[in-house]
Amino acid sequence: MAQAAAEAAADKLATDIVAIDVSEQLVITDVFLLCTGANDRQVRAIVDAIEERLLTFKAKPLRREGEKEGHWVLLDYGDIVVHVQMAEERVHYALERLWKDCPEIALDIDTER
Repeated sequence: MAQAAAEAAADKLATDIVAIDVSEQLVITDVFLLCTGANDRQVRAIVDAIEERLLTFKAKPLRREGEKEGHWVLLDYGDIVVHVQMAEERVHYALERLWKDCPEIALDIDTER
């Protein structure tokens, strides 16, 4: 699911797509998928694309937060939590730094978009 979500985000030109294995540190989820959108409109488009792609797995988010503002949208699918952030939020909250002790999961996408 992380790979599919990453591909959907990349299709909408998300940048800095990173998957982090947090399964050893958290009991509530296994993977954080992080990606960046240039503005609130792109963030929403990325979120829509991810939700549409994961529906092919019959997966629906258990929880969704931040859609109204569109600066940081969180999609909780249980095993995977997707964070779609605008660049300012990504830098400010620095989730990669918070979870730096967790291994990164290799994704088969062009993450240099």
